[in-house]
Amino acid sequence: MSNVIEFTNTDTNPCMQCGACCACFRVSFYQGETDITGGVVPVEMTEKVNDFIACMKGTNQKQPRCIRLQGEIGQSVACSIYAQRPSTCREFDPLLPGGEHNDACDRARAAYGLPPLIMPPYHNDHAA
Repeated sequence: MSNVIEFTNTDTNPCMQCGACCACFRVSFYQGETDITGGVVPVEMTEKVNDFIACMKGTNQKQPRCIRLQGEIGQSVACSIYAQRPSTCREFDPLLPGGEHNDACDRARAAYGLPPLIMPPYHNDHAA
């Protein structure tokens, strides 16, 4: 049995079973993303880091876990404000631009005893 999880485009999104990134890192972002300043992130779910940066509540502590993460890490998870999540969350992906593997994803998964993902080969179907 392999120590990695493989998935293809037809499989369920592995992030929906994982959630480790939501409980491993501080989720910081520009305060202008909050709904009080014209953004979409509910300000009551954030805390101030400094005059320019906010973070999701629960993530600015020694053992972070976003207060909007629902479910059990490694089993089944969901973000209760998915449509209103900050750019940091929107941009975090198991693959980096260009198809390179995201080491931060592996570190978060390892912190919860989860194996790294094996990503499908990167394909650019729109290449000429």
